[in-house]
Amino acid sequence: MITGTRVTLAAVLALATVAGCAAGADGPGAPVEPAPAADPGRYASVGGLEMYYEVHGPEAGRPLVLLHGSLSGIGPDFGDLLPALAGNRRVIAVEQQAHGHTADADRPLRVEQMAADTTALLQQLGVAQADVLGYSTGAAVALQMGLTQPDLVHKLVLASPMYDVSGMHPGLVEGLAGLQPEMLHGTSFHEYYLASAPRPDDFGQLVEKNKDLQANYPNHPASAIESLAAPVLLVLGDSDVVQLDHATEFFRLLGGGVNGDIAGLPQSQLAVLPGTTHTGVTHRPELAPAVTAFLDAPAGS
Repeated sequence: MITGTRVTLAAVLALATVAGCAAGADGPGAPVEPAPAADPGRYASVGGLEMYYEVHGPEAGRPLVLLHGSLSGIGPDFGDLLPALAGNRRVIAVEQQAHGHTADADRPLRVEQMAADTTALLQQLGVAQADVLGYSTGAAVALQMGLTQPDLVHKLVLASPMYDVSGMHPGLVEGLAGLQPEMLHGTSFHEYYLASAPRPDDFGQLVEKNKDLQANYPNHPASAIESLAAPVLLVLGDSDVVQLDHATEFFRLLGGGVNGDIAGLPQSQLAVLPGTTHTGVTHRPELAPAVTAFLDAPAGS
């Protein structure tokens, strides 16, 4: 969250977290240094975009795709997590339309379009199958990919996920209408945008498009979640913008919530991180080993 004179309305801070903005490690005013566009950074022409992505880790093996939250990017959301995950696997981190190093296009922001762009990028890179980790809006994109591209998506890690916007604490999305770009000036996600965006003056346009995105978030029926082919690791903070009841229902739809000693462990898992807000989820030290263990487990275990 942001404190002090930069933003005086506490409610706006909550709305920023709804948009998937990661301000860094959990806690007030925690800074995140912008990630430089160094060797790992590349561009691909995808659906009218020059889409930015980074490749880390060894080339061999099934890759892990990282999908950031709204208004954010690779550095703010995955700066802490990425090095730990790339130690023994190839990691492909993507920046979506209008975010970070990827310039905007003349079309609205939609979860479905981001999923299609990411799928097209992976096809262009020759990736036949991948694990996908998405945070916040990135979790919605990852879920969309799991539902529409079952052959491509091997396992899903959904951090701060919802399958229906009713899973969010009441009033947060409605309040986004009052979010103005200047309220986010001086935050880590604004600083990252200024340092990385091809057109830094487009930040206000990104904020407006994000508000429209949140108003058009996909809602998936329970039957769609039950049909997911990929095993899923659900991760959220115990003080997240997603309600815990929604997360446990999500887990139940994935075959969880059973007596594992009798019925056996389900393929999907649920992790609730203690003392963790929305902005802290991807910065918790417990996350990397939990993700690695889930991804490394044989299918069906």
